[in-house]
Amino acid sequence: MNEKSLMSNAFQTFIKEAPDQQKIWMETVQKLGGASKLDDKTEALSYLAVLAALRLEGGLPFHVKHAKELGATREEIISAILVGLPAAGNAVIQALPIALQAFDSE
Repeated sequence: MNEKSLMSNAFQTFIKEAPDQQKIWMETVQKLGGASKLDDKTEALSYLAVLAALRLEGGLPFHVKHAKELGATREEIISAILVGLPAAGNAVIQALPIALQAFDSE
């Protein structure tokens, strides 16, 4: 599975239709990541928790694969998705099947 196929349709459209803004967005994302004091795997798992809490399921496959490449286990993916359960409620469980399917594929 290639990286582009893991991206949401919305993000692929953003890349195609607004390349100047997308370039600026990605530069900002990279700078924010560089400023983080978290290790890469912890940052990736934290990002999954935020995506789940905000119900941004479209980004999950891409970011789950990234976390897996950084050494995250299936159990860590589940825990990251569910970390927001007390604050965000059971809406975060909607992310579980999407995240696990992405983790288990390939």
